[in-house]
Amino acid sequence: MVTEKQLIANNENAKKGGPKTAEGKAIVRLNALKHGLFAADLFVPGEDTKVLREIWERLVAELKPQDTLEEMIIACIVSNFWRRQLAIRLESEYLGEQQVKVIIAQQKNDSEATSNFVSRELGNKNTWQNLVRYQTGFENRFFKAIHEFQKKRAEREGEIVAAPLAVATDISENQ
Repeated sequence: MVTEKQLIANNENAKKGGPKTAEGKAIVRLNALKHGLFAADLFVPGEDTKVLREIWERLVAELKPQDTLEEMIIACIVSNFWRRQLAIRLESEYLGEQQVKVIIAQQKNDSEATSNFVSRELGNKNTWQNLVRYQTGFENRFFKAIHEFQKKRAEREGEIVAAPLAVATDISENQ
């Protein structure tokens, strides 16, 4: 419970408007970070930047960008690849946590409770579904960026680039 003295101090601190120094701002800038998938920075604290730098360098060496736009497209490719990998790791961690909870429920030898738990934790929560949706979005943007790079390269070499094909699908029973 908050004491009267703490409440007064909190109110006074709130009036000051947050950190003023660069050091203070650096400390609090990640306060709201949940998973880092949509953070302005590509790296979540503690991640190994060396791996991403190697991917970037290998891709630049392989694709040999000719102008700023191609460099930007490569940045988009790398960013979406990296964020998709993070989403996969987060999904794995989330499912691992859920698996531990299921094992604990199973150890109680109550199959109905275990079934209810699995249904509640994996079926009704949006966490796992959101992570899969994020992965799909990053993957789609990854392949779109690759296509844009290939398209730009082909146009520069004088090739005619066909518009992407749209395929209509109908899965209804009235076909």
